[in-house]
Amino acid sequence: MAKIKKKVKTIKIDLDKCNGCRACEVICSAFHANPKYSSNNPARSRIRMVRDPIRDVYVPVYAGEYTGAECMGRDKYVIDGKEYDECGFCRAACPSRDAFKEPDSGLPLKCDMCEDDPPREKPLCVEWCLNDALIYEEREEEVEEGVEMEAVETGLESMIDKYGFQKVADTVARLSKKE
Repeated sequence: MAKIKKKVKTIKIDLDKCNGCRACEVICSAFHANPKYSSNNPARSRIRMVRDPIRDVYVPVYAGEYTGAECMGRDKYVIDGKEYDECGFCRAACPSRDAFKEPDSGLPLKCDMCEDDPPREKPLCVEWCLNDALIYEEREEEVEEGVEMEAVETGLESMIDKYGFQKVADTVARLSKKE
């Protein structure tokens, strides 16, 4: 199988520069409103601020992948003498907490780097960060070309769980006749 170059986008966070202004949450929530910029609800934001203003601790965390199971990690972090639960810094939307879930539907949210048409140069949270605490980075990685079978299997398992094996099999058979 041939290898292709894939662009990987990330946001690096400089905690020493973050002052907890939450501008990143505001612009993200407005960008993802429907219609765009029509409302502002930080619960819809794909970036959240873990805050402890008394101790001057601010940690922006942006939404990652959905996970169907709760993790086993229950580590605690101590920052300037205060204990924080590991879940507070987790990027996943999972069954054990409401973070990074659409408030109306409960569907998981994931950072999409503000992909738009036309494409943006960098995500809005990075553009709006007044202290340059959020830094957008791109790099290229070589990956195998083709469909990732693991993703296909996960999707099929999810559909089978929701609709049942026979209905999915009948749909696949019907669609294959069209080709």
